[in-house]
Amino acid sequence: MTSRRTWLRGMAALLPLLLVRRAIARGEVEKGVYRVKGDVRVNGAAAKRGQDIRPGDRITTGPGAELVFVAGEDAFLVRARSDLVYGANAGTQVLRVVTGAVLSVFGRGRRGIETPTATIGIRGTGLYLEAEPERTYVCTCYGEVELAARDDPSARETVRTRHHEAPRYIMAKGAPQMLMQAPVINHTDAELILLESLLGREPPFVNQPGLNPNYGTTY
Repeated sequence: MTSRRTWLRGMAALLPLLLVRRAIARGEVEKGVYRVKGDVRVNGAAAKRGQDIRPGDRITTGPGAELVFVAGEDAFLVRARSDLVYGANAGTQVLRVVTGAVLSVFGRGRRGIETPTATIGIRGTGLYLEAEPERTYVCTCYGEVELAARDDPSARETVRTRHHEAPRYIMAKGAPQMLMQAPVINHTDAELILLESLLGREPPFVNQPGLNPNYGTTY
């Protein structure tokens, strides 16, 4: 019975990957809001499937809520109890996360994310973060980012990864160390695959020798 449950869980985890590859083969690319779960607000109004997310839009999610959306060459999964502004700085592609958690995949070109304790420069990356007043958690799932502490810009690091190798905490002023090693937590490879599929892409870890995606595992 245990082996059967394990097999069923494995098949359930692989199903999204099979659907993703079918969508990619058909050349399907999503635009705007892809999925809304629970109380999700854009500029105070209830989010709707298919609506555009524009620069300057403020997104908030309630308890148990979730939002998945596509903007240009980027896609985002916003978790519950989050507050963020998309395209916060006029003329630049910057995401300002006041609080909460966001999984993101980005196309080519430079992007930026700001949190209460961190500034993050992005180059074609998959990234998961959790923002709190006293620290920011960042997992560079793949690609390259430049991390810096807002309260001490000299505390910075360039991180390059293939598959979740170097998560970090970026701390607020007063911490004995501004950038610290962290575990991999609270996001899955299946979620990254879903986000990339909305843009007609696959994450670079798929089918790469020596890398073993954990499709259904929450790290």
